[in-house]
Amino acid sequence: MRKAAAIPLSVLGLGVAGVAYASIIERNWFRLRRFDVPVLEPGQRPIRILHLTDLHLTPGRKRLIEWVRSLDALRPDLVVNTGDTIAHPDAVPAYVRAVEPLLSRPGLFVYGSNDLYAPRPKNPARYLWRTSKGDIAQHMPSLPWEELGASMTAAGWLDMNNTVARIKVADLDVHVGGIHDSHINRDRYDAIAGPAPADADLRLGVMHSPEPRNLTRFAMDGYQLLLAGHTHGGQLCIPFYGALVTNCGIDRARVKGLHRHTTAWLHVSAGLGTSPYAPARFACPPEATLLTLIARPPKRRGTTTSRVR
Repeated sequence: MRKAAAIPLSVLGLGVAGVAYASIIERNWFRLRRFDVPVLEPGQRPIRILHLTDLHLTPGRKRLIEWVRSLDALRPDLVVNTGDTIAHPDAVPAYVRAVEPLLSRPGLFVYGSNDLYAPRPKNPARYLWRTSKGDIAQHMPSLPWEELGASMTAAGWLDMNNTVARIKVADLDVHVGGIHDSHINRDRYDAIAGPAPADADLRLGVMHSPEPRNLTRFAMDGYQLLLAGHTHGGQLCIPFYGALVTNCGIDRARVKGLHRHTTAWLHVSAGLGTSPYAPARFACPPEATLLTLIARPPKRRGTTTSRVR
């Protein structure tokens, strides 16, 4: 009888330990990922892009705030924030403190749905059979997204929601195209559609959710590097298997990291936060990414550019 009772108790103990690890340890185990991206012309000096996304910041996340502040030591040439920055009405001052050292550097941003609409309690298990698209029931945004945007534009960062811009980053002339969040149907790719200027040293596309229909349009218009977040890398993953879901149209194999989408490079960040109502990560630590853009290898005579999905 005692042996029979010990088995469910041991399983319960493992479950409690797993939840504690996911919600206390791994959720606060911030990582910096690094990738080299061969998109520049031979002879151009490498530049570094710091990609931040999905902080889902609340005022009390002091460890996260201080870790983001420390990233200024990387001395990025450009900072890109791909949305879902806040998760509380009073989180803008906390965000400003987090990025304060970075605001003196060139930067740009787009919004995610959770910059506009406050998170609500929901069963996270339902993401196993459906995405969260359409879950937002409010008719009007409930978070201070305008204040959030103003805190960045006041420092010179560019609001790239459904617009294009031309900026100088180190020695490079960069054309940027950005869209609002497709997850809440605010993306308007038609507003930026058309071939990106061929004379730009870099053609950069930014968005929150990596929906393949938009990724394909960016690539067809000549954008070379695409940045997105939203997926949380799956958030709760299985070791040696990976993400169970992506919460959007991207396939599981590209739920995070650097990949190809037709002719463009695509970086999807697993992001730094979680919804305050699902404060756990498993086999998917929170992350920011430093992308070093380097020269493409010279084409060998008789070869053609491959198109990798």
